[in-house]
Amino acid sequence: MQKNYTYEIKPLPPREYRYFLSTPEDYDPAKESLPLIVFLHGAGNRGNDINLIKEHGIPKLFAEKSPLRVVTVSPQCDTDMVWNAQVYELKQFIDWIVEKYNIDKHRISITGLSMGGFGTWAMGMTFPNYFSAMAPVCGGNGMVWLAGLLKDIPIRAFHGTEDDVVLPNCSIDMVNAVNKAGGNAELFLYEGAGHDTWIQAYEQTDTIEWLMKQIKKV
Repeated sequence: MQKNYTYEIKPLPPREYRYFLSTPEDYDPAKESLPLIVFLHGAGNRGNDINLIKEHGIPKLFAEKSPLRVVTVSPQCDTDMVWNAQVYELKQFIDWIVEKYNIDKHRISITGLSMGGFGTWAMGMTFPNYFSAMAPVCGGNGMVWLAGLLKDIPIRAFHGTEDDVVLPNCSIDMVNAVNKAGGNAELFLYEGAGHDTWIQAYEQTDTIEWLMKQIKKV
């Protein structure tokens, strides 16, 4: 016998984010609207010590202030969580930053490494009309059948051919699927490199500048 039921979803419990933020030294949100780059760290930097996230990527490079006309924000993930499991909470946090710092809503990009690379793909697929660009580093998703959601977002993906932590096909398959769907995804494969391709991605390319220059289609 079949019956129809309803279930009321209760509001999510409050989540606290520790975060690192950088702005240009002279930035005045009342007078200027800047682009935002969201950075998601890897699994090894989870916890309650905010200094851990300054080991790699954008927080490492931007230190206490932004050398470019851009705002960057890097939240920290709790030890027992992953980014993929908190996309709605993370989006709410980003929305709050956008309002607080008068961010240009047409230039909100997202990037991340390893676990953060997975989170970058997940955020893009969950909110495909929100971000102006994405740069997942040594990450992946696996849900290639959803790649068409990303066809309007410029993407740069990075991976090492010898990565044995997150296999390179995790990036290759996603990039191929996005492009097959009519998207614009570039893949930077580093021959012989392992899992730490965030060094090349953030320190040896113009990807940070590229992210801040992308403008969301309207």
